[in-house]
Amino acid sequence: MKVSILDDWFDTIRTLDCFRMLAGHEVEVWTDHVEEVDALAARLADTEALVLIRERTKIRTPLLERLPKLKLISQRSVYPHIDVDTCTRLGIVVSSNMHMDTPSYATAELTWALILAAMRQLPQQMASLRAGNWQMGVGRSLRGQTLGLYGYGRIARAVATYARAFDMNVLVWARDESRARARADGLATAESKQAFFERADIVSLHMRLVDATRGIVTRDDLARMKPSALLVNTSRAPLSEPGALVAALQAGRPGMAAVDVYEEEPLRDPSHPLLNMDNVICTPHIGYVTRDEYELQFTDIFEQVVAFDAGHPINVVNPEVLASRR
Repeated sequence: MKVSILDDWFDTIRTLDCFRMLAGHEVEVWTDHVEEVDALAARLADTEALVLIRERTKIRTPLLERLPKLKLISQRSVYPHIDVDTCTRLGIVVSSNMHMDTPSYATAELTWALILAAMRQLPQQMASLRAGNWQMGVGRSLRGQTLGLYGYGRIARAVATYARAFDMNVLVWARDESRARARADGLATAESKQAFFERADIVSLHMRLVDATRGIVTRDDLARMKPSALLVNTSRAPLSEPGALVAALQAGRPGMAAVDVYEEEPLRDPSHPLLNMDNVICTPHIGYVTRDEYELQFTDIFEQVVAFDAGHPINVVNPEVLASRR
């Protein structure tokens, strides 16, 4: 099959061990990022299997209708960037392993790195030293602080183990069944959403972005946080109301933020408010971007390509297409 891989910005995928799984296929790897439909339609005109790296490129109806040879879209995790109904109508199989058995340890580790960096003011201290100065302020220890986990899935569970190793208190707010799992793991749960935001010294968001969670963190929630508190988001920016985090930081509650995700990605506007606040640490959506994580992800993704080519599609998110697939 003709396989196209989009958005491999650092030409990493060809260097992975799992890339050998595509031996015998005609593979083209694109290392730039293109959004224009005309340009994408031209480069993908002969593509039969399209491999995506998370949500870097939106695969919408105007593009799909111009790809008559496309048979399979293979990726990992959630797929809000794909018009699945259109794929079904056109006979295109969408395969996406939801990795229900393992968390993204890379994302959990980045969450912890951001917490440490923000609480100890590491970027600011480094900038001060590079500018010819010495210490620029006084950081805060983690021991004895309360880490609030909003959501309690696989990544939040991993982050909770790091917090306990640092002698922190962990407080969870989530759906009823998730709070029950947290209590079974020996963690405290908040009596209400309002109490959760008021009590936590650090709030870290760990939820999937679906219709029910879009805007779930409101301006009122953020206004309840302590002036000394930190908000961490390595999940998805639209979990917060549009503009709410910037307004909250400007108002002083919470006092700090550390974010890896943005309302529009990729973020290339150096004038963006979050990039120009001294109390904010920003990283460019690198939570899952490690070689180890890539090996896990693309082993799953390439298994889906191989299975489709063998006539037995797996992890199909639109199974109704199987009766009329291309």
